Amino acid sequence: MSARLVLSGAQPLFRKEVLRFWKVSFQTVAAPVLTAVMYLVVFGHALNGRVSVYDGVSYIQFLIPGLVMMSVLQNAFANSSSSLIQSKITGNLVFLLVTPLSPAAWFLAYVGAAIVRGMAVGAGVMLVTAWFAPPGLANPAWILVFGLLGSAMMGTLGLIAGLWAEKFDQLAAFQNFIIMPLTFLSGVFYSVHSLPPLWHVVSRLNPFFYMIDGFRSGFFGASDVSPWISLGVVGASFVVVATIALALLRSGYKLRH
Repeated sequence: MSARLVLSGAQPLFRKEVLRFWKVSFQTVAAPVLTAVMYLVVFGHALNGRVSVYDGVSYIQFLIPGLVMMSVLQNAFANSSSSLIQSKITGNLVFLLVTPLSPAAWFLAYVGAAIVRGMAVGAGVMLVTAWFAPPGLANPAWILVFGLLGSAMMGTLGLIAGLWAEKFDQLAAFQNFIIMPLTFLSGVFYSVHSLPPLWHVVSRLNPFFYMIDGFRSGFFGASDVSPWISLGVVGASFVVVATIALALLRSGYKLRH
């Protein structure tokens, strides 16, 4: 199937998915922004001046990019996963199954909408938290690249979770036991160099760490590892999860029965 046909098929589903979360934007966009601000107020007040990270960078400045990226990742995952599980439970998934949409069109639509929501929430968090302490913009290209690639990866993971889950309890378990721990152990609130040796090694095995660290390097020009290494790890991780998601879609995994 040609790229033009895939894109033309994905467009209406992508538009539907974007409108789905935008119609309840107070819940899907504004609420996560408020949550990130609460994290900033609590952790910033408790640890500012007590934690030293990069030279010339306050803890609040260090914390802001981590909170932005955490919000991007969590909301990109939530968008694709919640949409699929809702469609399964309400039964309206059948209306998509009778269309001639290809697996690639499904993938582009769901992941594309997840990127839009993730980046919209991230932009909101950035605008609000920058009032507390502007974090700086050393290399905006890294900010954009890791923001887009990170949200794409999480949107793809959400697609996989939504295909696997058959009820909200299973989806919540996937998020609580996989997504949340990996996110909080990725260096959002700290530099991994401050961890004991064992946890330092464990953090290096977490692909979420490379998303956060690469994204943060765009603000300060400093990071725990080279942004090029982070780009390689995140890019390879995305290829793996995208391959899995497309294979599941092609097989109709938990979609047609």
